[in-house]
Amino acid sequence: MIGYVSAVLVIGLNFLLWGAVGALRFSDEALGRLRARRSRRLAEWGRRPETGLEHRRAARRTERLTSHDIAILIAAHNEELVIGASLVALSELISMDNVYVMSDASSDNTVAIARARGAHVAETSTNVGKASAIREGIEHFRLLESFQAVLILDADTQLDLCYFDVALPLLDDPRVVAVAGCAHTRWQRRPGFAGSVLVAHRQRIYLLTQLLLKYGQTWRGVNVTHIVPGFASIYRTAALREIDINPPGLVIEDFNMTFEIHVKRLGRIAFHPGARAYTQDPDRYLDYVRQTKRWGLGLWQTIRRHRLGPSLFSATLLLLLIELITSSVLYLLLVPVVFLIAVPDMVPSLLTVPWLAGMHAGLTEHVSLTMILLGVLLPDYVLTCFAAIIERRPRYLLLGLFFIAMKVTDAAIALYTLPRAWTEGSTGRWVSPPRRTEEPAIPTERGA
Repeated sequence: MIGYVSAVLVIGLNFLLWGAVGALRFSDEALGRLRARRSRRLAEWGRRPETGLEHRRAARRTERLTSHDIAILIAAHNEELVIGASLVALSELISMDNVYVMSDASSDNTVAIARARGAHVAETSTNVGKASAIREGIEHFRLLESFQAVLILDADTQLDLCYFDVALPLLDDPRVVAVAGCAHTRWQRRPGFAGSVLVAHRQRIYLLTQLLLKYGQTWRGVNVTHIVPGFASIYRTAALREIDINPPGLVIEDFNMTFEIHVKRLGRIAFHPGARAYTQDPDRYLDYVRQTKRWGLGLWQTIRRHRLGPSLFSATLLLLLIELITSSVLYLLLVPVVFLIAVPDMVPSLLTVPWLAGMHAGLTEHVSLTMILLGVLLPDYVLTCFAAIIERRPRYLLLGLFFIAMKVTDAAIALYTLPRAWTEGSTGRWVSPPRRTEEPAIPTERGA
């Protein structure tokens, strides 16, 4: 029982499966780097000439895309608090001649700030939503004709100094049509304790899903990731020509654009943890709930639009959805179960109520607080310790004690948004969380 609860609620078959695949990928790439270094040393020492394969690889490296081949497109709506710092950070990496901002009927200083920072700027005539603003930006600036790839960036996103060094070589493979950015939350200033719990919980989600799911799902020959996040990801322009960026009825665009790649068999999606980008996550509970609702609704709406078919991607997605629904139901059941077990033990007089006594006896026959502690809370905290080590943030060890409340929140949102995807549509209009003023963070976060 403990093993089952732990596997479904905490670890999950997806983490076990794709974590193992990711470990194989890590080993394979580490061996590949060792072989490449050995080959370079032998070539330098003149012990043997390059083989034909190595010569072709070297030639291909000379044709690698550079930042000059990439357009950066930012769709923005009332982002005056963050877009200036993002553009300053971006100017450290790329010429501002390659940066384009499509303001979606902003009523603040977004346009003025973007122009002052040297970006190309245009505006929509009315508030059309992010997906439509992206499409209008691509068409207005003629990006598909002028560039080989487009990096779609959120207004609050700041790229790591190594982003292009890691992301662009992934496009050496002509089969790769999209490179998913690796999300990291930005910790420039500490919110209050509750805000720290929210932000740390979100970063733990980023870390676990990217290292234990996406890293394995994007290994060569696999290609089954279900999300290329819209905050900082690169698309080949050839693929963007085929993608329906803004179909009606969807609240967000990135799930749909990812599914379009799979359904239309446009090519591979690549990902590497080194292609980091830093984003601003909500530090207030209601803002967190609103944003997570949009993400959950966007996933279910995209599944409703594309449905599942006979493919490895669909099979992988089905396993993920089954586990998501199962774990969400069980996490929500934890609350009444703990209440029905613990409260009567603390207040024995409640056992005089027949129905409560009966439920208490039935539950304690099969479940105990110790079982919940060992089967759910402890394994979840082990994952938090893993995140603390990888992130080198000891504060997670304290904040992680409160993550269970956020897990219950996420479970409730997942189940709440499921039926709504079939009962309501969406205009795609912006509902962004309130922003916090930020400074450019890149010089201090390189390799962090």
